Amino acid sequence: MAILVVENLKTHFFTKAGVVKAVDDVSFSVDAGKVLGLVGESGSGKTVTGFSIMGLVDPPGRIVGGRVLLEGHNLLDRSDEAMRGLRGDRIAMIFQDPMMTLNPVLRIDTQMIETVHAHQTVSREAARDLARNALGRVGIPSPDERLKAYPHQLSGGMRQRVAIAIALLNNPRVIIADEPTTALDVTIQAQIIFEVQKLARETGTAMVWVTHDLSVIAGLADNVCVMYAGRIVESGPTADLLDHPMHPYTAGLIASIPSRNERGKPLHQIPGMTPSLLRLKPGCAFRDRCPHADQVCADAPEIARPTPARTLRCFHPMNAMEEVR
Repeated sequence: MAILVVENLKTHFFTKAGVVKAVDDVSFSVDAGKVLGLVGESGSGKTVTGFSIMGLVDPPGRIVGGRVLLEGHNLLDRSDEAMRGLRGDRIAMIFQDPMMTLNPVLRIDTQMIETVHAHQTVSREAARDLARNALGRVGIPSPDERLKAYPHQLSGGMRQRVAIAIALLNNPRVIIADEPTTALDVTIQAQIIFEVQKLARETGTAMVWVTHDLSVIAGLADNVCVMYAGRIVESGPTADLLDHPMHPYTAGLIASIPSRNERGKPLHQIPGMTPSLLRLKPGCAFRDRCPHADQVCADAPEIARPTPARTLRCFHPMNAMEEVR
């Protein structure tokens, strides 16, 4: 059953230079206990998609269309006060920068206990136990000592793990994770990913994992959506999409992974630069960088479904493994 459904979401930024269509007609769904990977280069719109789901888009940004359904209820119809009640409880976000979560002048235990009390009626000791257990789940040693610390007394990686623990405190139905393991070393990253998968399976939490790192997605996500210039250009089950990409952009991302390049040879690169969303041409946004583009690409491709489990926004579906190799 789909816990989170995003339908035709559009988030635009109205600037003096023009309208930036940061998220333009994005749709996907996440089932209970599943992880969806949202992948793309910087500026592709994946983080703004996460902020839009959470209701955290501020002026000059504005959600101008679509629906975000949490267990069948449209979050875009909720008031700011109602969304504040949902955030941290039914739906939570893990930010890339932990200091967007942590207050620098409050002890860790104060912040975690307040997070519990904001949504649960329990004693302070019970809330402290929940906080201690959450720190242990993300691999923080000596959690009682860490609870007494201030954020500045912790390393960057430790602060990120505390931020992840806070997101897990109330066992939300949906977690939006915006590259939360970027600051962590490989060992801790693997531990966090294991705990996240375990949480999703045991509690039925649906998760959207925003990242540019395909290697993380390969070992974590059940399904993948690839974003480019504010749109999802390809989606499908993780193993199928990574083994048999159909969109040239997806193929280029996979080919850029260092482990796929022959030793001693230059790394594969996608030619050109990501286009400015302020000066986006009509038609396929990827066509200036695509080796398969032709005149028909001057029109914008619609979402097609080449197989029951896959979606694709491209006029020239390809057996991209030839390109990847």
